Amino acid sequence: MVIAPGNLSSLLMSDVEALSDAELYTRIGDSTRYSKRERDAAFAEIYRRHSPRIYAYCRRIMGNDASAEDAFQETFMRLFTSADSTRIMTNLPAYLLRIARNVCLNLKRSQHSTVELEEYHAITRETPYENDELAELLAHALELLPIEYREAFVLHEYDGLSYAEIGQLVGTSADVVKVRAFRARQKLRKILAPYFSDRTEDMNTSE
Repeated sequence: MVIAPGNLSSLLMSDVEALSDAELYTRIGDSTRYSKRERDAAFAEIYRRHSPRIYAYCRRIMGNDASAEDAFQETFMRLFTSADSTRIMTNLPAYLLRIARNVCLNLKRSQHSTVELEEYHAITRETPYENDELAELLAHALELLPIEYREAFVLHEYDGLSYAEIGQLVGTSADVVKVRAFRARQKLRKILAPYFSDRTEDMNTSE
């Protein structure tokens, strides 16, 4: 099943926008009380609310559009197929992030793909810098981080989660997450240092 926002929007019913995340989740998992159309509409509303954040997370963790799309699709498929109306859903965004995290980790393990630091610098030296150059360089640099450092950095800096919230999500303490995020920033500074050095030299030369 391929999830397409355009197709999902047509399934929305007038009442679902007023429902809470917990109510939408319960509706998805209750095939006895709700019709397929009602369940699909509830799923479509969850997708509308949370898909941008989940895709952004998958993109930053996976490092490329194709793998991110695979992880993104799998995350929402798992949500739909595993929905349980008896489960008390207190925090759907965190639950979705947990699914996305597990999917991304599994895909990373299956790909066994790593980028060496020397390869990264070769790529960045050959790539012309444009308006969004820093964002693109940072995306590539994140690929060089160990997965636990990368997710701590992404969840804190991009998704705005506290260290305690991230700890609950990944199953460790807030202090451990804080250390991982700190080390991620250290490594990113080291990785990006040649870029900033080159830019400084270019500016000095042009003066």
